[in-house]
Amino acid sequence: MIKKFLVFLFFFVAPLCFCVTTEASNRITSVQATVTSSSAVPAPVAARMSSSIDAIAEQLLLGKSAAMSAGDAAKQAAIIQEVFDKVLVGYTVMGVTVTPGETANVAVTLAPWNDRVERVAVTVNVDGMAPEVEALVRQDLAGVEQVFDRALLGLPIAAADWTNGVLKREVNAYLDAHLPEFRADFDVTADTDARVTLTVYPRLPVVRTVDLSVRSDTMPNVMLLTHRELMKDKADLLVGVPVAFTERHRAAFEQLLAGAVDQQSDFRALRMKTEVAITTGERASVMARSDSDRYRLRLMGWLDVGRSESRVHSNEDDLVGQLHAGVRLDAVDELYTKLEVAPQNVDWRFQLGWRHDLGWGTAASLRYDFKDGRPIYDFDWRIAPDWSARYEYRPADSRGEGALRYRLHDFLSLEYAVDSEDSWLRVIGFF
Repeated sequence: MIKKFLVFLFFFVAPLCFCVTTEASNRITSVQATVTSSSAVPAPVAARMSSSIDAIAEQLLLGKSAAMSAGDAAKQAAIIQEVFDKVLVGYTVMGVTVTPGETANVAVTLAPWNDRVERVAVTVNVDGMAPEVEALVRQDLAGVEQVFDRALLGLPIAAADWTNGVLKREVNAYLDAHLPEFRADFDVTADTDARVTLTVYPRLPVVRTVDLSVRSDTMPNVMLLTHRELMKDKADLLVGVPVAFTERHRAAFEQLLAGAVDQQSDFRALRMKTEVAITTGERASVMARSDSDRYRLRLMGWLDVGRSESRVHSNEDDLVGQLHAGVRLDAVDELYTKLEVAPQNVDWRFQLGWRHDLGWGTAASLRYDFKDGRPIYDFDWRIAPDWSARYEYRPADSRGEGALRYRLHDFLSLEYAVDSEDSWLRVIGFF
């Protein structure tokens, strides 16, 4: 009995299952649309048309038999033509052909209306940016005209209105690739000579404030104050600029700010070179360091704390001001003079010296003190960015003095000094 039942299943039920499976597989599961025209259709517009035809055809064809008759295919084609012709402006649908299959092919033939776009002129406006920033924005936007050329050239003038969505996607895609920190609006005046006005404006977050610091290791910092206002004006051009745009063009902005001050006549005469470092953010910071590769002019003063009077030191010499003026002879040698003034006893001393860089942050120098009429030997060592050491030797009285210095700030350092008689703390200010 069981054997007869199995034979029944094999010969009668299995063929039925096969037929059902075959019938299910011979259905239209997808649609592929193609668009042709008597004249070229702009590629973005053709893609939009194909997408619209796909949507119409899928509603009519999906799930229908992949082997429908020619008559049924013609009926479906007529419906697609009627619907698409009603929504399409600027073109006339001349014919639609449906070729059935699991992927049904829908071929649409169009005829454009007369009066087509022959030329496109694009005007770009950059909203709310300083001229220097605008130049960088326009640099990133170079070639945006091609977006409008691809979408509009050859397009019937009457079709321009419904292509705004196509243009919006194309423009947004271009901005995402070339200028992602900005958004854009545009207005199209359709004509044989079409005119496009494109306006770009920043995305949030933007730079809201800029903190500026100016420093020098070879010139008095007070000298830089005369140019601080110029630097501040240039730094403020970052206000309102997208933070991401500032970061992406940080090197260009740094070069722009440095060039603005280096072009001043006194900076050129002193062979000053400015290095600018920008830290981006809604509250951005700008650090400008201006130094000369030829001259060295430093104004400093110090106060000795805890130093006792001795045969070589008077309490009236605890407070001293010093002017260092030097000229670089080459990459490693400097000829300099020093003028020291002790305001408490209105005493001064003049020294002439020569300094030679030894490398690895070390330097040796020999100077002559005209007041005492004796030479002085110096050795300096830059241990780390904020740490340095020095040693001074006066052979006339066989006296040495060593010190370890720590820089608290660009304008203030602390030094612990010792000699054969005493040790003390020195507070050093740079002006």
